[in-house]
Amino acid sequence: MKRYLNLFDFSQKIDYKTEILSGLTVALALVPEAVAFSLIAGLSPLTGLYAAFSMGLITSIFGGRPGMISGATGAVAVVIVSLVQSHGVEYIFATVILAGIIQMLAGLFRLGKFIRLVPHPVMFGFVNGLAIVIFMSQLVQFQTVGSDGVHHWLGGAPLMIMLGLVALTMFIIWGLPKVTKIIPSSLAAILTIFGLVVAFNIDTNTVGDIASISGRFPPFHIPNVPFTMETLQIILPYAFIVAGVGLIESLLTLNLIDEITETRGWGNKEAVAQGMANTITGFFSGMGGCAMIGQSLINISNGARARLSGIVASVMLLVFVVFGSGLIEKVPMAALTGLMIMVSIGTFEWVSIRALNKMPKHDIFVMIVVTLVTVFLHNLALAVLIGVIISALVFAWESAKRIRARKYVDDAGVKHYEIYGPLFFGSTTVFAEKFDVLNDPAEVIIDFKESKIADMSAIDAVNKINERYAKLDKVVHLRHLREDCKRLFKNADKLIDVNVLEDPTYKVAFDGDRLKV
Repeated sequence: MKRYLNLFDFSQKIDYKTEILSGLTVALALVPEAVAFSLIAGLSPLTGLYAAFSMGLITSIFGGRPGMISGATGAVAVVIVSLVQSHGVEYIFATVILAGIIQMLAGLFRLGKFIRLVPHPVMFGFVNGLAIVIFMSQLVQFQTVGSDGVHHWLGGAPLMIMLGLVALTMFIIWGLPKVTKIIPSSLAAILTIFGLVVAFNIDTNTVGDIASISGRFPPFHIPNVPFTMETLQIILPYAFIVAGVGLIESLLTLNLIDEITETRGWGNKEAVAQGMANTITGFFSGMGGCAMIGQSLINISNGARARLSGIVASVMLLVFVVFGSGLIEKVPMAALTGLMIMVSIGTFEWVSIRALNKMPKHDIFVMIVVTLVTVFLHNLALAVLIGVIISALVFAWESAKRIRARKYVDDAGVKHYEIYGPLFFGSTTVFAEKFDVLNDPAEVIIDFKESKIADMSAIDAVNKINERYAKLDKVVHLRHLREDCKRLFKNADKLIDVNVLEDPTYKVAFDGDRLKV
């Protein structure tokens, strides 16, 4: 519990200028994302902005990964959109609160450790898919809505202006760090494009063209839903999905930042913080959310490493909404589009492309599947789950092929089978093929010193071997079973009938200075 309450590391050296400027940059990048995701979910833009504020602030203070940014995300928006259409916004708030409680329980019960089960190819697929999604989501800025309500690609001067401003933004973000790091390059790019558009009165889309962000402090609001079992049955499935998607995306983002910064975050603490943030967000008219990989990478690439940057980003976002909406609505979308395209380029694991001819074929397959599911379904939790299942099946198949048996007959005429490799559901068929029941002598010993009986399928396989020998009046003994294997047999003693040889126990004694065994 002490680790949960240990919020700030005062021994950490903090570059306050970098933290504050990076936080300001992230706040600017949060605005169009939060607005876009709330519109995807069919909600008011302020619902997404309130979520970005409360999620970002609470996770920055209480989270397990300083420097990581949380807010309203597309992954959550995709999950709740059908609930918005069927039951309305009040049920969304109730769902977010319940999802937060589930996430807090997951953190308190230390379930965050299961993120270790996500293989590296799944991580590659997750990150690459997310990079492609971020890039594709920016293409809408190169389109316009016609009188028929259909999106059409820009053409002529508007397209050239947009391309030019986006290219200039990307060039500044790429080139400025090579000259000076006195100011984050992403913030410099946004301010430069903003200045050019205002100075030369360039006609281009701005944040205000998407939606107004003017508002007030998030109001406290208890969801107006019936407190009945019927309501719980409606929101519980959505709550579990929101909680799962949020935790998976947050913990994978945490792992990614760990790799970039070569430091270690704490997944369980982050899970509790995400849950706390979602619960409070639901009471303050927010749509919920999780860690945002794009904004987190902006923050980390700017050099921010402490909690201050996330706190500044959240507070400045609220300041924009309450006091500075008129100014922020004039920020050109070209600047933010160029920034997010650079984020997508930086997010993509290019090393995974270079390593394609060096990776095992099944790892390549897993990476491509996870990438495609992420890109086309926008369901990160499903993509990761599919990747983990495929990887687990491949591992089981490969492990099943590793079981071997060394056979010999001792001086007493007893046949020995020394088993090597794990005996589990995948290897039982190969295991059964190792025995020559008809031609073996009357007594057989199966030695598991270099093997492990892992599950009930393995126990059943051993029992069937014993039954085959028993039909021919032959006796089978099991030797060198591990303690956990013996417990499995003991628990299944009413279902099976096997003979287990007790291993000899050797005692060590000293006779003067000599060792006797």
